[in-house]
Amino acid sequence: MSEQGKGSSASASAAAPAPGSDTYKGWLFKWTNYLKGYQRRWFVLSNGLLSYYRTQAEMAHTCRGTINLATAHIDTEDACNIVLSSGGRTYHLKASTEVERQRWVTALELAKAKAIRMMNDQSDDSGDEEPTSQSDRSEIQGTLKILVSKLDDLSTCNDLIAKHGAALQRSLSELEGLKVPVEGGEKIKAVNERATLFRITSNAMINACRDFLDLAETQSRRWQRALQYEREQRTHLEETIEQLAKQHNSLERAWREAPTLVSTTPSAPTANKGGSERLHKEEASDEDEDTEYFDAMEDSPAFITVTATENTQHRRSQSNLSGASGGQPNDWNQDDHMSPSCNDVSGKELQPCRKRRTHVPDKPNYSLNLWSIMKNCIGKELSKIPMPVNFNEPLSMLQRLTEDLEYHELLDKAARCDSSLEQMCLVAAFSVSSYSTTVHRTAKPFNPLLGETYELDRREEFGYRSLCEQVSHHPPAAAHHVISQRGWTLWQEITIASKFRGKYLSIMPLGAIHLHFHSSGNHYVWRKVTSTVHNIIVGKLWIDQSGDIEIVNHRTKETCQLKFSPYSYFSRDVPRKVSGVVADSGGQAHYILSGTWDDKIESAKILQSSRGGSGSEGKQKTVYQTLSPKLLWKKYPLPENAENMYYFSALALTLNEHEDGVGVTDSRLRPDQKLMEEGRWDEANSEKQRLEEKQRAVRRRREAEASDALDEGKEYEGYQPLWFHQRRNSVTGETNFVYKGGYWEAKERQDWSMCPNIF
Repeated sequence: MSEQGKGSSASASAAAPAPGSDTYKGWLFKWTNYLKGYQRRWFVLSNGLLSYYRTQAEMAHTCRGTINLATAHIDTEDACNIVLSSGGRTYHLKASTEVERQRWVTALELAKAKAIRMMNDQSDDSGDEEPTSQSDRSEIQGTLKILVSKLDDLSTCNDLIAKHGAALQRSLSELEGLKVPVEGGEKIKAVNERATLFRITSNAMINACRDFLDLAETQSRRWQRALQYEREQRTHLEETIEQLAKQHNSLERAWREAPTLVSTTPSAPTANKGGSERLHKEEASDEDEDTEYFDAMEDSPAFITVTATENTQHRRSQSNLSGASGGQPNDWNQDDHMSPSCNDVSGKELQPCRKRRTHVPDKPNYSLNLWSIMKNCIGKELSKIPMPVNFNEPLSMLQRLTEDLEYHELLDKAARCDSSLEQMCLVAAFSVSSYSTTVHRTAKPFNPLLGETYELDRREEFGYRSLCEQVSHHPPAAAHHVISQRGWTLWQEITIASKFRGKYLSIMPLGAIHLHFHSSGNHYVWRKVTSTVHNIIVGKLWIDQSGDIEIVNHRTKETCQLKFSPYSYFSRDVPRKVSGVVADSGGQAHYILSGTWDDKIESAKILQSSRGGSGSEGKQKTVYQTLSPKLLWKKYPLPENAENMYYFSALALTLNEHEDGVGVTDSRLRPDQKLMEEGRWDEANSEKQRLEEKQRAVRRRREAEASDALDEGKEYEGYQPLWFHQRRNSVTGETNFVYKGGYWEAKERQDWSMCPNIF
């Protein structure tokens, strides 16, 4: 397309390109999200890149997004729509008219062809790729010469048409000004001659265009076959890589278990046998003797761990290398990697004093059309969309928050640890264990009503008491307080922020978790990672956890950096991987943590560290020599028939069980939640609407009282939680809700007169 053609194609919605320029600009409508739909944006096509801005003024400072046309796929859905996709990024665009859409498509195709040609020229000049065969190169050169020749013919015809067209216009103008009929005949004859020349030139141009089209179609079919072959090869390569990754993971797990088997074998002959088997694996995997390597974490202090065997420890102790660990390795082995009070990772410590329920009614198989709900919610805030109980599980968010205590025994063990670094390892394992219950739990919990509470009294069985209260409705916020007779107190305030992206929903818990150990005074603080629910509209729902957790002991300034790796189809790592490093106040690493958030976490003590070579991204890695990993936490198996009971864990099955003496605002007494658990979903939906309308009426009354107080010049305190109040934390400096006391005393008296009537 010539510059003249480009200029003529520009209209009110697309600015004409400058002479000698490849720039094309104009307004298009771009799809943003399901709530806002298409929005008007200013698009600029230049140098093979399509960029967009909210306004023309933004071109000077803020670009909202860019797509490289060299690798982009251009598709046209209907009369006015354009779809651009490249590298996982997709733009859905709409032009104001079909003509305007065609102008943009033409400009995009020309820019794409030029960008591909420039990219190929650069790759040829780089010399990195294999040279093309002589026959293919000569054929390509011949095709290019023919194409250039045809383009020259088209350009010449274009110039002639413009020249003859101008002459024809002048002749017609003269014809209009004639007064004498005799002269009219001569002028008409001249006009006919001009028209004949114009027609001949036009026919020549049409023939040249036809030849160009035939040649382009022939080459296009050849290129399409080549592209199809490359796609098939790429698919085959991806499948091969996936199989290799699975084999690598299984071999790595087998190799990781080998040193543990050797060290725990009592007899020497069996140990030698295990050592020979391990040596055989080492030869097969082409690794150095007595070492085990793990990949470094991305976007964090990169490291490789090397698991030391008994022979390695012996050699290094003789060469005085074991001193880096702060003690002899043999002494550490006698301690079994953790102090005796910290090394028990068996099941529950105490038998419960009362029998808890082990099942709930099976989930009914009710079908529901998601679109019938979503189409009535366009333009509304996601947090304010009234969703039926069909998407819920029969637990409230307060009860889900209490599920963090599923593996409370980790904190009991941590409270008995003399070493703060060992204690940090157990606290880190506890922080990861809270996500193990979410792997199959795709249903959403009930949003608590303002003032709703939930208590979990397990003092007789496990020594702790837990209390949650919904302290705010917009934004939704819950406060949680747990105190244990076994030496620890935990409290947190969690506010949920969510982003709906169409295909997935990101849930970001905001707020810090505090853990205090009574005897040592160690105070740990950390925050939760982002949870993402995929396939919201189409497909099977699945959940992933991703992000970083930093756990800080504010008394000793020791830290633990945990990384939750997001799921990737092409990653050779195990899914749901978690890795981390425990370091002292000076930043020196002492433990490596590894595992998955849905299964187990292990720790390995570091004997020494050294700087290694650069990784694949040029980052220098740290090599850690460690002892064999020790199990910190292992997930309990799900109860039988869990798939029909919302995939509840053993603790979750008991959370909504009826208990005498609880507060009148307790989630167990919430009627819509109880009806849903019993399988009466239609009644539960009606009850849910009644409760929500009752809550809205209370809020309107409270707003009216605030307005009246303002008119009278009085102060209005507003809603205040019953069992929690806001206080500034002396450690972090943040203001949050903490337990102010009184609940368990009120329960003992069975005096709930101060509680609001929310049900």
